[in-house]
Amino acid sequence: MKKKIGLYFGSFNPIHVGHLIIANYFVEYTDIHQLWFVVSPQSPFKTNTKLLPDYQRLELVNLAIEDDFRFRASDIEFNLEKPNYTVRTLAYLSEKYPDYEFILMMGSDQLPHLHKWRNYQAILDFYKILVYERPAYPPEMTSLGQHPSITFVKAPLMEISSSFIRQSIKEGKDMRYMLPPKVFQYISEMHFYTK
Repeated sequence: MKKKIGLYFGSFNPIHVGHLIIANYFVEYTDIHQLWFVVSPQSPFKTNTKLLPDYQRLELVNLAIEDDFRFRASDIEFNLEKPNYTVRTLAYLSEKYPDYEFILMMGSDQLPHLHKWRNYQAILDFYKILVYERPAYPPEMTSLGQHPSITFVKAPLMEISSSFIRQSIKEGKDMRYMLPPKVFQYISEMHFYTK
């Protein structure tokens, strides 16, 4: 029986307690064995000055998960051909780790746009997708909600966002309880998001 690995893609700019609460829920309340935080690199076609460099965001994820064996920080997309496409990443991982079954995780806010992804039908044909509900995006908003490869998971609703945290830090607000302690410390020491 293959080990089930949940893939949680994101920029994690920065990773916050909301990400960890959802990740913790998935490993405890679904049948996945481990969850990988797949840090998405800066797109060469987008110039987002608020996005920390790839390896600094990866370091923040490593600081957040510490030595929790249920989680792993992944830089797998850093060295893949750009731009990154999820279908390509999934195919690469499946080939590299044939003993693992990879399961895609996403918020329900992404589901209405899935049909715009490169080769989305191949993703639905070969991979399972676990979808956690996001406020204002109920399952019935998309016809894909009925697809047999998609399962909805009633994870806790998280209203915290990385953009809110970045803006709050820029405004001089104390975000220590919205970030894992070591992440908060590192961001403070490096003066990230202050400009």
